[in-house]
Amino acid sequence: MKLYDYLPSGNGYKVRLLLKQLGIPFQLTQMNLVKGETRTEEFLTMNPNGKIPTLILPSGDILTESNAIILYLAEGTRFLPEDKLMRARVNEWLFFEQYSHEPNIAVVRTWKALGDLDELQTATLPQKMANGYNALDVMEKQLQTSDYLVGNSYSVADIALYAYTHVAHEGGFDLSNYPGINNWMQRIKNQDQYIPITDDCQN
Repeated sequence: MKLYDYLPSGNGYKVRLLLKQLGIPFQLTQMNLVKGETRTEEFLTMNPNGKIPTLILPSGDILTESNAIILYLAEGTRFLPEDKLMRARVNEWLFFEQYSHEPNIAVVRTWKALGDLDELQTATLPQKMANGYNALDVMEKQLQTSDYLVGNSYSVADIALYAYTHVAHEGGFDLSNYPGINNWMQRIKNQDQYIPITDDCQN
């Protein structure tokens, strides 16, 4: 497998973490988003959306969109429940991550990493922060009653939400009042073959 990725990206991290925990070897090509390396003609031929992660399977087939990739990789493994309802619960969290969580927590982190906010970002920031805290509140409510997001078993739902939650502080989010989330993050760090977000898994 060949993975095109940008190490600081939580979306790419989901794929790298799952590949590592599944024991699947892969070749990593790092793309610099700031320098526009995903907007080249060559890359756009593989992924017309011009984003990472992009995964090329041994068959030559290409997969894009982080949550679609981790669902594909998790099929038939302990990271994706066999039960139909539990699989739907996993999907609930994956849709939640991309609609309610990532557009706020990840976006604010990116803005702050790039430096000074422009006028539009400054005006939008309070609502983004409020939406991000709302998403964290939803997660906290669930994690107050269970060790993981679905069925008390570690799954791709946890991987997807962990990716940007554990670096939310880089966007200015204060997680000190979220004991359920903090305990959950520690459980994930204790998983076998855990790697930090900037690990390229190539050693």
